[in-house]
Amino acid sequence: MQQQTIRVTDFDSRRLQGLIRGSQVVDTLDAGSVDGLERHLDEAEVTPAAHIGPDVVTMSSEVQVSDLDSGETFDFQLVFPHLADAPAGKISVLAPLGMAVLGRSVGEMVSWQVPAGVRRLRVDHVLY
Repeated sequence: MQQQTIRVTDFDSRRLQGLIRGSQVVDTLDAGSVDGLERHLDEAEVTPAAHIGPDVVTMSSEVQVSDLDSGETFDFQLVFPHLADAPAGKISVLAPLGMAVLGRSVGEMVSWQVPAGVRRLRVDHVLY
């Protein structure tokens, strides 16, 4: 299945670029995650927020996904690293899951490498 274009709002793009620039000055974030976010944004189509549909995952979105292998469904909110709290369902954009869903649309499949293999999820719903 071919993935659709990653779409990021202009507002989120500016804030995420600031996060990337700030991480180069303050070495408190994992460099590999920051590099991954930078590559993800390089691939993204930056669009005015008013032109992003409600079915696209943006920062602060509440997302419901289904694991395509286990059938498990779970919800989380995509947040900036300083707000991350996995037990509370707040996943950082620097986490592999957060990066995988950023800019993706409802119905789209995302995958990424984990130690046990490849994890595959489908974006089911986006709530705000």
